[in-house]
Amino acid sequence: MKKLFLLPLSCLVAFLLGAKTPSGKTMPVAIADTPRMKQYWLVFLLKGANRSQDSLTAEMIQEGHMANIRRLAREGSLIMAGPMGYDKDLRGIFILDAIDSASAASLINTDPAVKSGRLRFEIHPWWTQTGTYIFK
Repeated sequence: MKKLFLLPLSCLVAFLLGAKTPSGKTMPVAIADTPRMKQYWLVFLLKGANRSQDSLTAEMIQEGHMANIRRLAREGSLIMAGPMGYDKDLRGIFILDAIDSASAASLINTDPAVKSGRLRFEIHPWWTQTGTYIFK
């Protein structure tokens, strides 16, 4: 009777500690975190009023835009970014991790495409359950 009880108990302990299986694979570690909601900021990047730059200037603005995206991602503020797959007013999106909408706006206002007027933006609060997505 003790053996029947100890086997499931030892499996549970192994699971909780992330032990290795006989094949050498690591067993998953149990997470004691309860789901909670976290607020991010969904940013719509839209065509701005000033899009009359010559092609060389527009290219330099775009290079600065991409450098700014990489910087915000390295700092951990920019969770996800990408362009839209069509040529309409909505040009792209950002998902930002910021304290509030004012902080999100200050991050976006560092973008050369926004500064030049090639892009404008709208900020929307967006909530998701922690642990649902893996943002890298």
